[in-house]
Amino acid sequence: MPLMKSWVESANLASTDFPLNNLPCGVFSVADDAPRCGVAIGDFILDVAALEAEGLLSLADHPVFDVPFWNEFMELGSEAWADFRTQVTAMLAEGASKRWIVEDHLVPRAGATLHLPFLISEYTDFYAGRNHAFNVGSMFRDPENALPPNWLHIPIGYNGRASSVVVSGTDVRRPLGQLKPPGADVPYFGPSKRFDFELEMGAVVGRGSDGPVSVAEADAMIFGYVLLNDWSARDIQAWEYQPLGPFQAKATATTISPWIVMKAALEPFRVPTPAREVPLLPYLREPGPMLYDIALEVGLTPEAGAETVITRTNYAQMYYSAPQQLCHHTSSGCAMNIGDLLGSGTISGPIRESRGSLLELSWGGKEPLPITGGSRSFIEDGDTITLRGHAAGDGYRIGFGDCAGRLLAAKDLPDWAK
Repeated sequence: MPLMKSWVESANLASTDFPLNNLPCGVFSVADDAPRCGVAIGDFILDVAALEAEGLLSLADHPVFDVPFWNEFMELGSEAWADFRTQVTAMLAEGASKRWIVEDHLVPRAGATLHLPFLISEYTDFYAGRNHAFNVGSMFRDPENALPPNWLHIPIGYNGRASSVVVSGTDVRRPLGQLKPPGADVPYFGPSKRFDFELEMGAVVGRGSDGPVSVAEADAMIFGYVLLNDWSARDIQAWEYQPLGPFQAKATATTISPWIVMKAALEPFRVPTPAREVPLLPYLREPGPMLYDIALEVGLTPEAGAETVITRTNYAQMYYSAPQQLCHHTSSGCAMNIGDLLGSGTISGPIRESRGSLLELSWGGKEPLPITGGSRSFIEDGDTITLRGHAAGDGYRIGFGDCAGRLLAAKDLPDWAK
């Protein structure tokens, strides 16, 4: 699909994340105004709440953009999602007849504050990248037994904390937790010393379910995608995870990008999951390509220094797609809600430069990663981690905006914890 030309000139630049082909959904505010729903277009945000209030955008017999989140719009279903894109595209397309009206509802992105784009109902994170799983298994077991026996049969996941999900630009505090270093006789309580990022994509559920769904039905339930950083305290995790898996090590924060890229914008970039090493059970088999060709990178910026891009990979590296994950999630009869968030699991490629976490990049801290002016084994106080991603079209890109967070020092231990 070629670039769709807009009268918003910055939307026609090959370097923008937000051409007319994209139209991602976010929530923004300016100065002291209340947050409201908007769509990114070039260097601007189109205020869809104002358009609806003035009768220029109509999707239902009741308002859906009178709230600062996209959940009520998602409730309208896939036909309304498509109608929305059609109406907004017509308003912003080159030669649009109502340009003079719509122009009044454009807000410069540079002066806007971005907020969480939807209310997160529940959050589940998966462990569905084969390269990541193999690297971690090799590090802590051995390459011959790197993957757990169930890994090639089932998308493994855990239920995380929806309350910990934050929008890009939110500072993250180094967590306190119970730790037991190798060789220590007893555990102690203190700051994590091996704090890490995980490069992931997040799937936003836009249609609920009350029973098992197929992979095809699961795909239709997904509204869109965000970038996702699953912050992880590796040392807390090492002590706590047996036998029930991640808990406090993953509860500090999960950062997502401020823009939901609707699934429709990603359709031209579908790619298949990799060839299966072991045949999947029939319920997990895909009817067609369910992954996307999305180039991803992570930058690390010290508190007083320049950014170093420390990894580059692609969402197409996943072993299990988001529809497969969602299908499996519902297989027990588990109900899914509008606004549920599914983390893909760490997206690592086959070489060191494409690994999606510092745990892998520094091989557990044994091989510190060079950065501008120094090196890193794990994240240090003051470091900013920035995830970026885009699908490359013919003269345009479908991007997500930055997914960034700065690590603050841990709080002092309270008296009752000493």
